[in-house]
Amino acid sequence: MRERNKDGEEADPAGAQVYKSWAGAGGLAQLPPGGLDLHKGHFGTVRLEEMAKALLSVLLVLVAASCSLAKPEKTAVKKEKEKEKRVPQTLSRGWGDQLIWAQTYEEALFWSRSRNKPLMVIFHLEDCPHSLALRKVFAEDKAIQKLADEEFILLNLVYDTVDKNLTPDGQYVPRILFVDPSMTVRADITGRYANRMYAYEPSDAKLLLSNMQKAMKFLKTEL
Repeated sequence: MRERNKDGEEADPAGAQVYKSWAGAGGLAQLPPGGLDLHKGHFGTVRLEEMAKALLSVLLVLVAASCSLAKPEKTAVKKEKEKEKRVPQTLSRGWGDQLIWAQTYEEALFWSRSRNKPLMVIFHLEDCPHSLALRKVFAEDKAIQKLADEEFILLNLVYDTVDKNLTPDGQYVPRILFVDPSMTVRADITGRYANRMYAYEPSDAKLLLSNMQKAMKFLKTEL
């Protein structure tokens, strides 16, 4: 026969003892045969809150991991697209990226005078097959690149200047002219073609190198 408490309810010493053991230990040791009163012990509420917090933590970890994996892929795709769109533009325009090129004719003349070096002016067009063929030879010839780097002020233009001395026999391309530090156009340094005196073909690389050396010689003997 079970004992009754002062309110007339049956006492459950075993259940009370187990509940106290669970509450004191911070967790559930063993449920009594009749279960626990959730309203009195708040066990169900506490347990649901713990599960909700655990699920929320797992969800946050999964979201963070998903973002960290997706970002590098998106960044790589973005960089690849930018690389495809971005075309390197330098003053060399392909005539020698390692060389120092003036931006304008006026700037080139100033450098020529202040540094006492001859100026080489290259007229060309980006869509001209003759210009492209000469540019390739010019950029790949080590002797021309070395001499241009060490002894010349360099300028390449895709338009004509207002100086008519740079068009002694017409405005064709490609053509190359030399100007000494006194700002005199060396009309006497020509190529091999009578109808286009300052034109050079890809096969004229040695002649161009010889004319560059001639421009240096004139600089030393006449100035």
